[in-house]
Amino acid sequence: MFKKVQIYKTDKYNMLSVEVQGKTLIVREISDQWGEECHTFVSRPEMLHWAENRFRLADYAGREEERAEILANFREV
Repeated sequence: MFKKVQIYKTDKYNMLSVEVQGKTLIVREISDQWGEECHTFVSRPEMLHWAENRFRLADYAGREEERAEILANFREV
């Protein structure tokens, strides 16, 4: 049995979720541009490091709140 946590979902083609399978964390990112991408992490700090780099502050200029919410959702996993 694993736990699935939704990080964000804008529509059925743009979403990101984390599946917790024991100590393994699987991030599934679905976008209308790139399709589905999976990232597997063996620790929470590793996943958070990826999230910080994936959702860079420079990419969210003027949308800092949106970025902060995404990263907060990752920290709750």
